[in-house]
Amino acid sequence: MGLQPLEFSDCYLDSPWFRERIRAHEAELERTNKFIKELIKDGKNLIAATKSLSAAQRKFAHSLRDFKFEFIGDAETDDERCIDASLREFSNFLKNLEEQREIMALSVTETLIKPLEKFRKEQLGAVKEEKKKFDKETEKNYSLIDKHLNLSAKKKDSHLQEADIQVEQNRQHFYELSLEYVCKLQEIQERKKFEFVEPMLSFFQGMFTFYHQGHELAKDFNHYKMELQINIQNTRNRFEGTRSEVEELMNKIRQNPKDHKRASQFTAEGYLYVQEKRPAPFGSSWVKHYCMYRKAAKKFNIIPFEHRSGGKLGDGEVFFLKECTKRHTDSIDRRFCFDVEAADRPGAALTMQAFSEEERKQWLEALGGKEALLHSFNRAIIPRPEGSAQLDKMGLTILRKCISAVETRGINDQGLYRVVGVSSKVQRLLSMLMDVKTCNEVDLENSIDWEVKTITSALKQYLRSLPEPLMTYELHGDFIVPAKSGSPESRVNAIHFLVHKLPEKNKEMLDILVKHLTNVSNHSKQNLMTVANLGVVFGPTLMRPQEETVAAIMDLKFQNIVVEILIENHEKIFRTLPDATFPEPVSLSTSPPNAPPRQSKRQGQRTKRPVAVYNLCLELEDGDSVNLPKADTTAGNLDSLSSPSPTIAAVPGPLGPDKNHLADGSSFGDWTSSVPCQTRSPMVQWLNTQSPTTPSCSPAVTPPSPKPPPSPLSLPAAIVDKPPERYGEWRMMSKTGAAPRPDQPEQLFVFPT
Repeated sequence: MGLQPLEFSDCYLDSPWFRERIRAHEAELERTNKFIKELIKDGKNLIAATKSLSAAQRKFAHSLRDFKFEFIGDAETDDERCIDASLREFSNFLKNLEEQREIMALSVTETLIKPLEKFRKEQLGAVKEEKKKFDKETEKNYSLIDKHLNLSAKKKDSHLQEADIQVEQNRQHFYELSLEYVCKLQEIQERKKFEFVEPMLSFFQGMFTFYHQGHELAKDFNHYKMELQINIQNTRNRFEGTRSEVEELMNKIRQNPKDHKRASQFTAEGYLYVQEKRPAPFGSSWVKHYCMYRKAAKKFNIIPFEHRSGGKLGDGEVFFLKECTKRHTDSIDRRFCFDVEAADRPGAALTMQAFSEEERKQWLEALGGKEALLHSFNRAIIPRPEGSAQLDKMGLTILRKCISAVETRGINDQGLYRVVGVSSKVQRLLSMLMDVKTCNEVDLENSIDWEVKTITSALKQYLRSLPEPLMTYELHGDFIVPAKSGSPESRVNAIHFLVHKLPEKNKEMLDILVKHLTNVSNHSKQNLMTVANLGVVFGPTLMRPQEETVAAIMDLKFQNIVVEILIENHEKIFRTLPDATFPEPVSLSTSPPNAPPRQSKRQGQRTKRPVAVYNLCLELEDGDSVNLPKADTTAGNLDSLSSPSPTIAAVPGPLGPDKNHLADGSSFGDWTSSVPCQTRSPMVQWLNTQSPTTPSCSPAVTPPSPKPPPSPLSLPAAIVDKPPERYGEWRMMSKTGAAPRPDQPEQLFVFPT
């Protein structure tokens, strides 16, 4: 289990566990920062001292081997697994290279030192500055609350109202800063995967030039570099799409945080100040506690927690509520107070103070006090508004009309389904198609009034307007599971089985659509819409989650993989029945990533050459040896690397412990069941299949010939499927599918042969 997602809604609750998750993210970034500093120092040693080159490279290799990327969520894509394994591969490469080393000259300043230094200063440095602001604002916010709550209720109303306004403004400012800081933390965690590994790839590429045996080494290592470049570009592309979704969700929660609270088993929870009485003449003190109450069991948990003292959890207390009474200001010199009495301590009331009158009313309602409020702390999933589109004969007619027009007029149009139409025209076309009176009058195949991009946008808008996504909310989690781990065959079998569990109308429409997308991908040399690009476009459309959370957005990349599998295996999935013996109740496990072999087709020529300095050395955790397949895949087929290939069998085992999961069964055992976790399917252990955007490290790809034929540039997957006003210009990209970086010219990575 990697780092837990930081939910924006938790910024307003600011619970102890939320603070623990923030500290876990901060610790990971600090570890990354220290590692990059050490790596830069090692790189400079390589340049400065030729005589100490051997020792410096071995230390450099050791640093790479020990570092491991953390990820947000409970699983990685195949791309991320290969990126994780790439550091170990680089380390092994250096060790083997050192054995055959001859005097060489290295120049790594431009390819390694500067990009890492820039990343560390601009990205990690920016997070440090945000952390300082966040810590400072935390101190200011809770200090002001303490001071405010100590105000006497006997002061003038005008003075109290002014103080209330000031505290509320300060709290809103603190929430704004908290939202921005949480967003920045998660952004840098995702960004570092490609920002860090890409300079390493460039460093290895440049190093081949300076070695006596570099030419032969590059032949053995070439196709792995190409696959890793695809892994990096796919990860970058998914990051761009995910970032826009995260920002949109953050803005929604910022506008109305109460409507986006996550579901919880507790009737009420939050911070309260609890009066702790002391023996005379010491009076009493007010201590801040995080309180949780379940109305059904009348169970009240209170845990002391102070943000300003390092955020350590105190010893919790659990009691069963007997009654709750509101305290008036004539009986206590504090506002927003109420008393609770425990069932096992009759007559010993516990006085508590809320942060505001509104929060006191909410607690009174939840605890069964005299004053109640119409809304409560109960959190529920906010249902999405149902669209006007329906999954009926009219819907199938609309789908067929649009598909027929696209395949007749624009199957070779560049950016098909990626380039969006004008919003007003799209809405007008969709309205006419959904009207029984005008549907048959619309001629999409011959009319010049409707551009192809308008038709494709209308088709996507219709699918998004369905009351429920085409692949249903019920099976959403089940479809995600096989995309997260496993072998290619088991992934396809799992999705094959699930597709046939869909309602008949859903399956029929999905069959028509996926067949069309398969046809579109077959023309990818002209329209540049590979299977990977189509997955990016239709993943969120066909598999939108029921609840909008950061965790759901992090699963977007797995939704894309599911769509890619449907396109690549259309005939098997929709034309054959699944194996009746397939589903078995086994738990989910994760297979180790399979690294690609570096073997060349020209094995027969090896007898006349020096011994190769690079041989694959992937050490598995269990120490098993692996017989690697030979490279037999053509170099020109890089759009999809998910064809079946020999894989390493994984022994099912329990998942690793959740590093950020807090659980204390003795103090508040019920809390553990309320901690959000990823949905796991009880049906079957579905293992990951390889997809165009997530090529596993197992398939082998032959290095390109010295003069490869020119191929069209592919579309940037960073352009997500959004309305036209969200984008000013659609830019063409390189064959790798990556958008040009602002600080670098557009270029293709050319690997020498």
